[in-house]
Amino acid sequence: MVPRKSLAAAAALALTLTACGGSKDGGDSSEKVDSLTVLDYYSDEPTKTQVGDMLTQCGTSIGVAKIDHQSVPGPTLIQKVLQQASSKTLPDVLMLDNPDIQQIAATGALAPLEDYGIRADGYAPGPVSAATYQNKLYALQPIANTIAIFYDKDMLAEAGVQPPQTWDELKAAAKKLTKSGRYGFAFNATADYEGAWQFLPAMWTNGGDETNLKTPEVAGALQLWKDLVDDGSASKSVVNWSQGDVNDQFIAHKAAMMLNGPWQIPSLDKAKINYGVVPFPVNQSGQTSIAPLGGEAWTVPLTASEARMAKAAELVKCMNSDENQLKRAKDGGLVPTKLALAGQFKTEVPKMAGFVDAVATARARTGKLGEKWPDTAKVIYTGMQQVLTGQSAPADAMAKAGAN
Repeated sequence: MVPRKSLAAAAALALTLTACGGSKDGGDSSEKVDSLTVLDYYSDEPTKTQVGDMLTQCGTSIGVAKIDHQSVPGPTLIQKVLQQASSKTLPDVLMLDNPDIQQIAATGALAPLEDYGIRADGYAPGPVSAATYQNKLYALQPIANTIAIFYDKDMLAEAGVQPPQTWDELKAAAKKLTKSGRYGFAFNATADYEGAWQFLPAMWTNGGDETNLKTPEVAGALQLWKDLVDDGSASKSVVNWSQGDVNDQFIAHKAAMMLNGPWQIPSLDKAKINYGVVPFPVNQSGQTSIAPLGGEAWTVPLTASEARMAKAAELVKCMNSDENQLKRAKDGGLVPTKLALAGQFKTEVPKMAGFVDAVATARARTGKLGEKWPDTAKVIYTGMQQVLTGQSAPADAMAKAGAN
């Protein structure tokens, strides 16, 4: 899950891509393809180099001599694609954050992968759901992530606190763990898609639903965030903290617990933090902890060259090979999306067991709303911000946010 400022350009993107992208029926299928362009938002190291090396190796394996790998910061990806569409320089392979797939597929800008013999048999349901639009598969996601609660084992042991399993236990533990220079719990509540993503475990676990945000269950999740900030167990700065900032607080021993994802594990291990991981707690007995599905998928945009699109599809397939799924998972603190590989990975990397189990049942953000998800995400993070900055009560926030 990568933070982005806005997807407001998606409507324009729909028209531009369709107009400028071409059609898979055009071009010469016998054209020799010796290079492919790839666009993603893996602009930070070491991920940029890791993915770049994998793309190069896949290019070699499919007979493509050069992979032009272009990476941009996450918030600029959609704007970059707009610019490329306008200049008719769309990439041959496009990486998308999984909640964006259906919205872009709805524009007609992507090729169905089944046209190239690519299926998602044996994959976890969440990634397949996110990549499917009107019963067609438009993307293939090799790795996934979700979020759970990391806790500092030493701090909890010193305070005589057990990892929380309920909201009441979370609030009590966070309060007891808070002291001068340290908060009990850290989370991200920024006014962007990352903030909405971090709110989903509380909302979904409490029975809240994105199809109706004006319910007591959603208000109850907002109240949880408010209670943690109001009693000083969480910093008021959570409205500005990215997930990276939250992780920095945890590594610096300024937070005893945090809500975050497995991509942070390499930095935690490097810092030699003695941590454990538990699912997000439930509010009431009988509830099930539900986490959102994260991760990126590879797509084939419609261009004027059938030959290039066919090779692009081969590259997408290679990036999803068993070997590459396991490598990306181990390198990046992520989870393979093929269920059989996930089971193998869980055995080989036991510290990832909690995340492997969560991904198997994780819920796609577009599962119910499809391409309408980004608009709803904006209402969620706007309402959340209004509550935490004192502008709205939890019971009124989502209605007020939706009216703006």
